[in-house]
Amino acid sequence: MSKKDYRVCNWAHYNKSLINRGSITFWIDEKSIDEWYADQAPVKNRGRPRKYSDIAILTVLILKQVYGRTLRATQGLTQSLFKLMQLNLDIPCYTRVCRRQGGIILPKLPQLSGNIHLVIDSSGLKIYGEGEWKVRQHGWDKRRTWRKLHLGVDEKSKLIVTTLVTENNCGDDKKLPELLDRYAGNIHQVSADGAYDSHACFDDITRRGAIAAIPPQPNPKHKPKTAKQIKRPRDRVVWEIQEKGRKEWKQESGYHRRSLVENAFYRYKQIFGDKLSSRKFINQQAEAILRCHALNRMTLNGMPTSKSL
Repeated sequence: MSKKDYRVCNWAHYNKSLINRGSITFWIDEKSIDEWYADQAPVKNRGRPRKYSDIAILTVLILKQVYGRTLRATQGLTQSLFKLMQLNLDIPCYTRVCRRQGGIILPKLPQLSGNIHLVIDSSGLKIYGEGEWKVRQHGWDKRRTWRKLHLGVDEKSKLIVTTLVTENNCGDDKKLPELLDRYAGNIHQVSADGAYDSHACFDDITRRGAIAAIPPQPNPKHKPKTAKQIKRPRDRVVWEIQEKGRKEWKQESGYHRRSLVENAFYRYKQIFGDKLSSRKFINQQAEAILRCHALNRMTLNGMPTSKSL
């Protein structure tokens, strides 16, 4: 069977959304300008009260991620923008932005109405180390390391609704319960690849009242021969694959919709890059999650609608 060809049906609207991504006014709204300075009420903690609000720090950090600047260059960019916009507002110094990056309250990810089909996966974001050319020619050494970004994407809206940043030595299946708990809405189905194939993952998904679409290993140890021998949620999937075949089960269960989370990672890395610039782990978490919020805003602005020819 030949690969299907697709055609974008809303190209005019999608083209405008791509143009709006580069608009400064799209990222600096009236709320961030009105609430630029923090409340100067006396505080019980020691030290001087904060001059800039969390919204001001978030605005600077969003501009840094979207336009791919360093902290110093972002300070200069923001200063020039506010000068052109004739806004009489002070800009936080790059050192202040760096110190507050890990402690700011990040905006919440969207909570969607109704039951959603959650597709999850993880990918690495490099911290430091050699480039791909050096690794291919001479191999890698111990200084090459990365962080792991876990994403949960709504299959229908393509929005990132849950996320988690961990170190690179953490298994995907171990972090599934925390990833699910970070989304408070209703989940109808969870689709993931074979890295989440464990009884614990199936049990956690069932606990949320959802169906697990995770392909088990080709030759599982326990193979129920009849429906009466099914003891745990994973056994049911093994039994269904035995009855229908792996290919048919994937089509009927909607497992192939899991490719949408891989598409989200592709968009994430194409727009923001595959490397984190922060050095502290708490700052790296804030940096990676802020990129998710920016990507969600781009998604809401407009996405292509295609149909097969």
